[in-house]
Amino acid sequence: MNSIEKNTPLAERVRPYTLEQYVGQRHLLGEGKPLRQMVEKDELRSFILWGPPGVGKTTLARIIAQQTKSEFFALNAVSSGVKDVREVIAQAEEFQRSFRKTILFIDEIHRFNKSQQDALLHSVEKGTITLIGATTENPSFEVISPLLSRMRVFVLEPLGQAELETILTQALEADEIITKNNVTIEEKEYFFLLSGGDARKLLNGLEIAFQISDPDAKGMHTLTRDVLEEAFQRKYSLYDKKGEAHYDIISAFIKSMRGSDPDAAVYWLARMLEGGEDPKFIARRMIILASEDIGNADPAALMLAVDSFTAVDYVGMPEARIILSNVATYLASAPKSNASYKAIDAAMNDVRRLPNLPVPLHLRNAPTKLMKDLNYGKEYRYAHDHENNFVDQQYLPDQLKSKQYYEPTENGREKQIKERLAALWKTRGK
Repeated sequence: MNSIEKNTPLAERVRPYTLEQYVGQRHLLGEGKPLRQMVEKDELRSFILWGPPGVGKTTLARIIAQQTKSEFFALNAVSSGVKDVREVIAQAEEFQRSFRKTILFIDEIHRFNKSQQDALLHSVEKGTITLIGATTENPSFEVISPLLSRMRVFVLEPLGQAELETILTQALEADEIITKNNVTIEEKEYFFLLSGGDARKLLNGLEIAFQISDPDAKGMHTLTRDVLEEAFQRKYSLYDKKGEAHYDIISAFIKSMRGSDPDAAVYWLARMLEGGEDPKFIARRMIILASEDIGNADPAALMLAVDSFTAVDYVGMPEARIILSNVATYLASAPKSNASYKAIDAAMNDVRRLPNLPVPLHLRNAPTKLMKDLNYGKEYRYAHDHENNFVDQQYLPDQLKSKQYYEPTENGREKQIKERLAALWKTRGK
């Protein structure tokens, strides 16, 4: 083995090259499953691989390119731009003339901005390239609709213990460097917990642990708990992003903000961040809380929560923790109201119960003479023509004309809203 091969990371040395060698994602790659059929029939369409880090998105894209005999180009959205995309497309057009297929793999495609994603549209639609995007973020939020509508989304699942065990065994038995030594792992389950279901972390951790461990008199490298923690530079925190602790802690975080306890909110926020939770997941939950539990008691809360999502996306960790703390403490300290939340639920219950109540005639649009002859829009009164830009008229269907869905509280700005509505609608709700 030459020096270049010796310096190649373990994760690269044991990378699989066929679907048979690939570990995991049986729901997509098992016999008769959709992605496997697409590859075996050589009927590739552009698609997105959405899943957590270290589950083999890049490896899978390379295998697909090899098995379909396609030209393969890989770009990283963090370091690449429109110019790089256009260069690949130009080469793909040349290959297409000689009936050669091109796969363009874009890692972290969610980091491409709108103009960068727009640059892909025409070539994806024409089939000049088969685009494979990889993302850890929900494509619905991060990929523009025109591009998303032209691609299929395959959801990759976190690797379970059995799959991690297979990957670990393959590395211990197949890698040319490690197999020349005797290696034993004292606590495999703890090793898997440290890796967090990430095969890359598992293999990197194994390689570092092997390098820093001292062989005993018999030449045995024993990877103890202390060696593993040194290799991973962390202890395992009881926070599983897919397990019960995940749901318990996010629940405690939300309830602490709802309960106006900023100290508890920051504590649970710290637990999630220390456990490796996605900061944007936390930001999304705060957007929901700002509407559900604060609402019009402090309308600025929703704007701040939405802005925090953008800021977290721009900045990333570790600085994103400051933004999240800023917003969490504000939301926890803000006056609370769930009146808007209760209003929409009550209205939707009535819509389900009485789904087809007619719109009152005076509220209907009347663009034609026939509609006007049928009294569409007749006797509608334009609010701006009246004092205080208000006129007391019926806006609900006849069967619900006195219904009150939104009942403002006495909290924060909502108290002013309540007083104004009471002055305007003197009979509603009575």
